[in-house]
Amino acid sequence: MTIPLLVLVFLLQCCCANSLYHPLDPLNPSEINQTKLIVQNSKLGTLPNLTFHSLDLEEPDKVHVLGWLSKQKRGKLNLHRQAKVVLRAGAETHELIVDLAIGSITSHNIYKGHGYPPFAFIEFFRASKLPLTYSKFRESIRHRGLNLSEVSCLPFTVGWYGEHVTNRALKVVCFYRGGSPNIFARPIEGISMLVDVDKMQIIKYTDRLRLPLPRAEGTDYTSAKTNPDSVICNVTKGGFTIEGHKVKWANWDFHVSFDARAGIVISTASIFDDKINKFRRVLYKGHVSETFVPYMDPTNEWYFKTFMDLGEFGFGRAAGSLQPVIDCPSNAEYLDGYVAGADGLPQQFSRVICIFERYSGNVAWRHTEINVPGKVIRSGEPEVSLVVRMVATVGNYDYVLDWEFEKSGTIKIGVALTGILEMKATSYTNNDQITENVYGTLVAENAVAVNHDHFVTYYLDLDVDGNGNSFVKSKLKTARVSNVRASPRKSYWTVVKETAKTEAEARIRLGVEPAELLVVNANQKTKLGNHVGYRLITGQPVTSLLSDDDYPQIRASYIKYQVWVTAYNKSERWAGGFYTDQSRGDDGLAVWSRRNREIENKDIVLWYTVGFHHIPYQEDFPLMPTIHGGFELRPSNFFESNPLLLRQENAEK
Repeated sequence: MTIPLLVLVFLLQCCCANSLYHPLDPLNPSEINQTKLIVQNSKLGTLPNLTFHSLDLEEPDKVHVLGWLSKQKRGKLNLHRQAKVVLRAGAETHELIVDLAIGSITSHNIYKGHGYPPFAFIEFFRASKLPLTYSKFRESIRHRGLNLSEVSCLPFTVGWYGEHVTNRALKVVCFYRGGSPNIFARPIEGISMLVDVDKMQIIKYTDRLRLPLPRAEGTDYTSAKTNPDSVICNVTKGGFTIEGHKVKWANWDFHVSFDARAGIVISTASIFDDKINKFRRVLYKGHVSETFVPYMDPTNEWYFKTFMDLGEFGFGRAAGSLQPVIDCPSNAEYLDGYVAGADGLPQQFSRVICIFERYSGNVAWRHTEINVPGKVIRSGEPEVSLVVRMVATVGNYDYVLDWEFEKSGTIKIGVALTGILEMKATSYTNNDQITENVYGTLVAENAVAVNHDHFVTYYLDLDVDGNGNSFVKSKLKTARVSNVRASPRKSYWTVVKETAKTEAEARIRLGVEPAELLVVNANQKTKLGNHVGYRLITGQPVTSLLSDDDYPQIRASYIKYQVWVTAYNKSERWAGGFYTDQSRGDDGLAVWSRRNREIENKDIVLWYTVGFHHIPYQEDFPLMPTIHGGFELRPSNFFESNPLLLRQENAEK
């Protein structure tokens, strides 16, 4: 029997791939090309307007990945490399699973639900160019006395407001460069266009008002340059190793990958315990799951600006090449990433992730002891950590995303925001003139920066010493001293522990009552009998102030609680649902949690939202200084004692 050459090539590639790849490695360029070829050679290849909207690794089941990891030293478990593809063709959304080992499509489904896949960059680009040849728009620009060659137009997603959705759409608004690179500071107010994306044509044009164009003076943010040679910090190279996508540093071992939707994905993070001389599992997978950025202006040109950036476009697709010394210190190492374009071909994102040791100047631990006779004992250790960083520029905003690993076992997750405010033109030049609600702050003459929120939701599949985990709320309660003869004190606080048995019991609105939140493994105890665990140290409690019946809130209903815990399900990773564009809130974290599944001593997922209410100020203009948010995952009775001291003892031996 003759084996076709193509099949033989696939089989050989499969054998080689299984020996080289970590099962969670992202698809490489040859695999992306192979996937495109398989789709192109199928009946789908003949459909009109075939566009790839998502082409990512279809991960093996978790149990198989963990099995592969456990068998690394005893012979690897063969796992087929597969791709999950979402494409549009003939005004329909197709979902495919492509097995790269056998070279065929093993699953094909046409999605019939609400919402659409993320937009492709080429769709944004084409939509942005439509106004420049549209006669009504050209006439509006001429009447305003503006030069068409100085006009830049940008497409915005439209959300959902109760209407029956029949087509993919974008709204396009325009800005005037005219002497400034800061286009967001010079909006051409009053003009908006609705674009049918599949037909790529303007289907509604509105020019309802004219307002003064904000001046170009004082808007240029590019003139101030920093001399990289003058920045001297974090200059020590080394300290960590990168093998493919596997990173080893100090007592940490983890996998890092680049995803078109999530950006940075941290997987299979384990920490070495010197006491028992073995690695222990902490985090199976962690990444940004969704963002929600609603602007607080209900007027015609602004009400629809309620963005869900990951599902509508993608943090990975918005990631830029990192600038040495500016984005990452001089001791950083860089990783490239690859995503599939609308044509299914691989696109390289150079220097999209950086990894570096951070010497922050902070103290890891210290103590001065003066109570030993004849001695003053000073001891301590500087804090050194490992940072994995990416920057996503989504329109006007830049998100700096950090995963920081510490030798103490702590993982710090940081979100920093900078960039340019979204502004609207106004007739006002001084705050004293304002007699109506302008929904923001006058930050320059004729320019109002609009109030808005940022909510960044994280998916955290913690596996603390294994899969059997529980969510514990350690509530701090005031107690009265019962024996007044034994103490002059009247009160103290004590800890009341509650283990959530179902998903409904694990929804937390922070700030209501003092509590520490932990993921513990009730099957594992320290020698002293405490359950091993990790606790969530939250940031500032910020929750949505939108009413429950407001359509943006319905789409992002998971924002009403900052903390959720759900039973693990491989398909449940995106808090706003997989198909986010024009979604209706009938898929996603809040919907999954309604099943109220059991979560005690189960494989569970922790979700946490970092929030910012942003009232703009003049110091945010013309470009905003960075603001910071984030949270920590910190070991809590995970070790027998402070791991930093044990590592120091071993290093001195």
